[in-house]
Amino acid sequence: MNGLHVISEEKAREKILSAVAPLPATEVSLAHALHRFAANDLFATIPLPPFDNSAMDGYAVVANSAGKNARLKIAGEQPAGVSKNLSLSAGKTIRIFTGAPMPIGADAVVMQEETQREGDFVLIQAEQTSVGDFVRKAGADLAVGQQIVKRGDRLRPATLGLLASQGIESVRVGAQPRVAIVTTGDELGAPGQQLRSGEIFDSNGLMLASLAAKTGMEVAMRRHCPDNFATLCTTLRDAVHQDAVIISGGVSVGEHDLVREALREIGAEIDLWRVAVKPGKPFLFGKRDRCLIFGLPGNPVSTFVTFLVFVRPALLQMMGAIDLSLPRANARLVHEITGDETRPHYFRGHLADGAFTVIGRQESHAIFGLARANALLRVRPEARLSAGSEVEVLLID
Repeated sequence: MNGLHVISEEKAREKILSAVAPLPATEVSLAHALHRFAANDLFATIPLPPFDNSAMDGYAVVANSAGKNARLKIAGEQPAGVSKNLSLSAGKTIRIFTGAPMPIGADAVVMQEETQREGDFVLIQAEQTSVGDFVRKAGADLAVGQQIVKRGDRLRPATLGLLASQGIESVRVGAQPRVAIVTTGDELGAPGQQLRSGEIFDSNGLMLASLAAKTGMEVAMRRHCPDNFATLCTTLRDAVHQDAVIISGGVSVGEHDLVREALREIGAEIDLWRVAVKPGKPFLFGKRDRCLIFGLPGNPVSTFVTFLVFVRPALLQMMGAIDLSLPRANARLVHEITGDETRPHYFRGHLADGAFTVIGRQESHAIFGLARANALLRVRPEARLSAGSEVEVLLID
């Protein structure tokens, strides 16, 4: 078996991503495409705006006949909606509303606040009216043939609005992976049950399912397994029918850490085990046929960090994403931080008003501090960062 030695964070991520192929694309309606990833480039077929239209409620005019105190005869009205194909000549005006198509011959709009209506006439009170005033020109926002989506782009709400503006009803996106969440350990009890002495509630199962769902996965299976080899093998055989399996606990070196042996028993190949990162050294990655297998440490903070650093990028790549990184922000460090002697250390903290403050105990079990954090700061081995240092943090909220 390869990967018995501790490897670097960068090498581990590279090795994982090299083993991940995007799932086949699928066609979905725009209503079901939110936060999915485009499977191909898309280009505009309709200019935006699609026609010259008014940016204001007011009066469409010929600019050179609409000087201050000009008295123009109202020749018609054009509301937003189907064009009446109205035309306009000098000395006349057409009442117009926001978004309405401009009449033929009109080259400006005077907003109604700068006019005074006098029966069938309107008095222009604007100091000056110039060609193009309050007119949205066709194609000024988007031209035909302009690229609107790149392959791998996340389809955000505004992007979906843009696609809808092109009359698009459905779009090809990367498939949504189905994942199995497996927690392990005799010490874990389900929330709601009566704990016995020495037991704790299972927090990782729900946390991982939430992280997977936030990333865009479908959590198709979630199961807890005691430290029993046969039961674990049965559970993992069921789990590997999904696109990915995320296991929490049982991947370290103790006598009750059975995951590696169980994976071997079901025919999985383990590509790496143990990564030089803090928290999260006992991390495992492997495959069984097409199914990706991630073994995460059992401590909650280690589980959380290794999911974001290693699992999230792989799952995003399965979905067809190009940008696999977490959002980043520049910050000012509130107090001094010293890195670990040998491993990059992800400090949990809170970013507010451009300042990053480390929160709570920086230990792998300390979930209270993690729950209050909204950012991570990666500190290189042996690095010492002084208060006031400019740093880049990873946003996790």
